[in-house]
Amino acid sequence: MTSPENAPASRGPVVWYAALAVVMLLGVVAVVAARSSSNTVSNKVATAQTSKVKTGSSSKALPQLMDGKADAAIGQIIPAVSGKTLDGDAITIGPDGTSKVVVFVAHWCPHCQAEVPKIVGHLKDSPMPVGVKLLTVSTNVVKERGNYPPKAWLDRVGWTAPVMADSTDNAAATAYGLTSFPYFVVADAEGKVVTRVTGEISMDTFDQLVKAAETGKAPS
Repeated sequence: MTSPENAPASRGPVVWYAALAVVMLLGVVAVVAARSSSNTVSNKVATAQTSKVKTGSSSKALPQLMDGKADAAIGQIIPAVSGKTLDGDAITIGPDGTSKVVVFVAHWCPHCQAEVPKIVGHLKDSPMPVGVKLLTVSTNVVKERGNYPPKAWLDRVGWTAPVMADSTDNAAATAYGLTSFPYFVVADAEGKVVTRVTGEISMDTFDQLVKAAETGKAPS
């Protein structure tokens, strides 16, 4: 069939090219948006691993726990440190009228990786007694050392105790005299240090630490 003379030329190719251009443009926009969203999530994850930790103005740092020596921190009031949890909520660890066991862990530490799941399993059968808090500090975060981010690891093993994210300069760990991981600091209801222990411990020893926090007396 022959088209009449002076009939408008077919616009099929023009429309097709225009549609293709729109599809390509939408694809570029989608990729940019996805990358932006991914970067935002990554930045949030990275930021959540550490927080700006503040130490109370009247707080005195605990001396470092040294192997083979009497613990000079016994009887000293624990310092108050404030920061954010791994979920971004405000948290303060310090003397607040309740007994507590504070556990410092590093995500890359093999001893912490072994100890934390043991405590999780133990607490299912022997939960913390009323009046004694179990608190955690995620410290010495180094992405390149593996098992990162700390929150993913702790969530994966079922850790439910509140977790403070230490600062990039490990201010909370320094204030509590940390020397190695895992690190346990036990304080009574007055905020006085009852005992401190470092390294992997048995669940019998863990129970002794909890009892020490409850009674204010160091394990014999």
